This record gives sequence, structure tokens and C-alpha cells, in this order.
Amino acid sequence: MSDDEADPELLELLRQSLGLGRQAKSGPSVDTKVLASAQHVFDNSVDVALDPFKTKAAAETIWQLMQKKRYSTKKWAEHELHPQAKDANTVDFIFTMDLLNFSFWSDEADEAKQFAIEYRGNRWKGYWSLVAALQRALDEEIPITSSDFWQNEDECTEEVLRHVFRSATDEEIPMFQERLDCLREAGKILYDKYRCSFTSCIEEANGSAAVLVNLIADNFPCFRDRTRFEGKEVRFYKRAQILVADLWACFRGKSYGKFHDIDKLTMFADYRIPQMLHTLGCLLYSPPLETHIRQRKLLPSGHRWETELRGTSIWCIELIRREIEKQHDKMARPGMYAELTPQLMTASGSVAASGSVSVRGAGGEGDVGDDEKGEVVSADAEEEEEEEEEKEEKNEAYPLGVNAVLIDFMLYDSIKEMEREGKETIPHHRTRSIWY
Repeated sequence: MSDDEADPELLELLRQSLGLGRQAKSGPSVDTKVLASAQHVFDNSVDVALDPFKTKAAAETIWQLMQKKRYSTKKWAEHELHPQAKDANTVDFIFTMDLLNFSFWSDEADEAKQFAIEYRGNRWKGYWSLVAALQRALDEEIPITSSDFWQNEDECTEEVLRHVFRSATDEEIPMFQERLDCLREAGKILYDKYRCSFTSCIEEANGSAAVLVNLIADNFPCFRDRTRFEGKEVRFYKRAQILVADLWACFRGKSYGKFHDIDKLTMFADYRIPQMLHTLGCLLYSPPLETHIRQRKLLPSGHRWETELRGTSIWCIELIRREIEKQHDKMARPGMYAELTPQLMTASGSVAASGSVSVRGAGGEGDVGDDEKGEVVSADAEEEEEEEEEKEEKNEAYPLGVNAVLIDFMLYDSIKEMEREGKETIPHHRTRSIWY
């Protein structure tokens, strides 16, 4: 090397000292491979197909709906059950929540008899039953979000956990033993690898949503949502992705929720989005599969039909996202700008109506702050910052951002609203597993 040439090692050290181009400590791939898996499933599906015309029409329908409602990460904490603080304790809560965020559907036809949590004068079902159970336990001074507690089999007994998840009805929470196993396993891994705190795992991801998803799936088997299909491993990572999305929403793209590549997350492959995509005419089922679903028969986890439903749904949402960007390229911004702001300008220049965040567990705003390592700002500083942002939002109108996460939220809200209104849809497929 001549005197005029820069030493590459010195350059790399300089970059690292300036915080430029740093990689996650463990060096996992920055690609979750979920989208590639979904395309592989779609390309080889036999019993699930896409209607290209209906998918294109759905993209426009979703776009129009998104202009009438605004999603914001501010709304995430506005729900009475979600934690309000922006600190490490909230990270623990979110990790616990998504560690156990699976399989709430009931075989009980009578809704009054379905599993529910009584808390703050209300009965909570589905996802909210889990959040209510965790909050109720904390109110009762049971440290349910502590990984130290999970590992202590003298304190965190089966009896205590049954008390935590006690139902207001005769139906118990589904898969109780599997939830207990998830807590035990995750507690040991956090102790062995992450100094008993999931915040250490977040720091290792170095601001990358994709890296964090991979770290979660690689290190925590109960998040390792994989199967094999037509000779290849396919990944869905539903709970790992929604965990990252919840952090992003709760912390409003800052501190523990700051991710520069949040748009790399895909739709969260569960049983609700395929149901809505079929209702929109996007998903087409073979007669045997449709009969199976309409008869509400159990579909085993990893079954070919179940894999096709999940993979094709992810790919369908990706095609919808691309179509929206294609047709509305001047307004639909991807990446960190995938947000809906209080004054959203429509194509005609008018201001769209306001709405609320999805109850799926995360919001949609992706504003990114300056906090790189996850330090939490003081309450006063945060309040001042929010006041400034509110002033800005009252005076400015921004284009609508779009990514797979927001589309997922929109469709999830829509199918739940249709159910509340008693509108007939195909039943969701019934798979009982820890993956969703």
C-alpha cells in the first residue's frame, strides 16, 4: 500500500467511532427471508391462488380507506390497557405480551361463555384478554413481566399462572401449558444471553428491525416460526415481527423503537388476514379447502393448506403494497415515512378524516428521533417534544405512507368491524399453535 492510499482498517475504525456503518454485534442477515418464503409458497401453491384483478381493486379500496382514517403511534399508548411509560419496564411488558400473543380463538359458539378477562369493570377477549391479564397481575403485585420471576419455579408456579390467567367464564385460556413453557424458556435465554433484559437484544440489533426479527427467531425457539414447503424452509415469523412493530409503535420510532428499516416487516401471517383477503376476493380457495374452512374443521400447524394460506396472504399484501405505490407514487411514501398524520391531504387536496390505531397491537407512525442507543428521555423533555409535534401537525399536511404493516392493520380492523356489524364472511381457518 502506498503512502497516498488510506488504510482500510483505519477507515473502518473511524467509521465505527463516528457511528457510521456499524453492524449488529452478532452479524445476522439483514433479510428476514419472510417475503422470499412467501413468494416461494405462492409460486408452488395448489389450493390457494390470487385473483389479480381483485387484488388490484383491493389495493385501491385499501388506499381510499387509509385516507379516511389516520393511524399514529401516538394512539398505541392511548388505549387504556397498553403501558404508558416509555422505559425499560415497558419493553419488558411488550416482550411478555408478544411472547404469549397466540391462539385466542374459541370453539365455544356462545360468546358469553368464551374465555375472557375481567378487569377495570370490563370483560376483555382475544388479544386484549392477554393485555388485561398482564396488567391485572401487575396491579396484584405479581411480577409477570420479569424474566427472573419466570425462572423461579418456587414463585412462578402453575397455580400462580393459572391465577394470572383466570377467566371470567368457565372456559380457560387456550394452550396454558405452552404459554408456561414459553415463559420458562425465554427466561432462561434472557438470563444466559441478554443479562436478563430484552433491551440488550434490542441494542444488539443496532437499529435494524430486520436484524432484531432474526435475533429473536434465532435465539428464542418459541418465536422460530418456520416450516418446510416444496423442498425449502419457509419463514413466517409472525410474533417476532409483531413484537418489533409493537416496540416501534409504543416508542413512536424512537429510543427502544427506533428502526431505520421498519418497512422490511411483512404482513403478520395469522388466521384473520387470509379471512379478509378472501372476503375481498383476492384469495381463491380450492373446493376441498373452502369446505374444510367453512365446516370449521381443525387445520394442523404445518399442514400444506395452512402454509399456503399464510404464505399466499403475505405475498398478496406485498402485491397490494406495490400496486398502491405504483398508482399513488406521489403520495405513498415507503420506509420510515410510512405514517398517517393528523392532516392528511387527499389527491384532490382536501384534508381526510381522522381515525384510530389498529387493535392488532401496534400503530403506524415512523418518525425517527436522535436517540441511537435506546436511552429514555425525561418525562418533561418528552412532553415538550410532543407539544412541539402537535403544533407542527396542526400546521402541516403530509403525504400518506404505506407499508405492509399498515395494510395489515387496516385489514385486521376491517374484518373485526365486519364481525361486530354481523356481516357474513367466510370463517377464519382454525389452527391451534404458538405461532399465531
